[in-house]
Amino acid sequence: MKFRHALSCLALALAPFALPAFAQQPVLEEVPFVTSPDNVTLEMLRIANVGPTDHVIDLGSGDGRIVILAARRFGASGLGVEIDPALVERSIRNARDAGVSTRAEFRVQDLFKTDLSAATVVTMYLLTEVNLALRPTILKLKPGTRIVSHDWDMGDWKPDQTTEVPVPDKKVGLAKSSKIHFWTVPANIDGLWCGVGMLRGGSLQVAQRFQEFSGTLRWRNRARDVAGRLQGAKMQMTGGRHQMALEAVGDELHVLDGQGDMALGRGQRFRRANGPACEGAVR
Repeated sequence: MKFRHALSCLALALAPFALPAFAQQPVLEEVPFVTSPDNVTLEMLRIANVGPTDHVIDLGSGDGRIVILAARRFGASGLGVEIDPALVERSIRNARDAGVSTRAEFRVQDLFKTDLSAATVVTMYLLTEVNLALRPTILKLKPGTRIVSHDWDMGDWKPDQTTEVPVPDKKVGLAKSSKIHFWTVPANIDGLWCGVGMLRGGSLQVAQRFQEFSGTLRWRNRARDVAGRLQGAKMQMTGGRHQMALEAVGDELHVLDGQGDMALGRGQRFRRANGPACEGAVR
């Protein structure tokens, strides 16, 4: 993977799920090519649990090593995008030499114009301000898409997991190690959800902050404060001593399991509200 420095000439005013239109794309400046060491590349693929069913898109793919390793060692398919034509040519040769040219594709392409919708895993070695400019696009990807960044974070979107590996010969920065940050794209569950079927008359109001949420569950004349975390489309919600597991499926939340009095909701659904209140809801 390639590390490409970036200079941002714009103020990045951040919001949880979007950036202002003027801050969508920092100005990029070319600097020397620096590769990710092999142990870093391997850890990036390991932390994302890459396998044969995955499609890895590497943004700023350099000599193609991460896409090639994903194909050769883990059986995945992949796409590397890179603005330097010479590096793309080198990547194509490297993939051919590794025997994975049918599963590893490389393009001369602007990473900001790359369609990421086919990715199950997105990898990158970019500065934080570039990650932030990409963040609105990443957050719109299919829930459960895995994101891995070498060293640089996503601002106030905190990683689900961070690991550190030794890099004794590291040329960037003072530390002789690299941090690998991992995120799972969360479903968008912010807003009001109305009970369906047996839960009719109940509601779930959610305030979401990336993979964390809080809110109020109302059902049978009772209101309970709830909170929890998202892992892709899966929600683990707690309210006091009681727990509920849900899954976001389109405009519905399916109750997968529950404990305590929340067990009564098992197999039921909430549907996203069409207005400011749920029909028949008791407050």
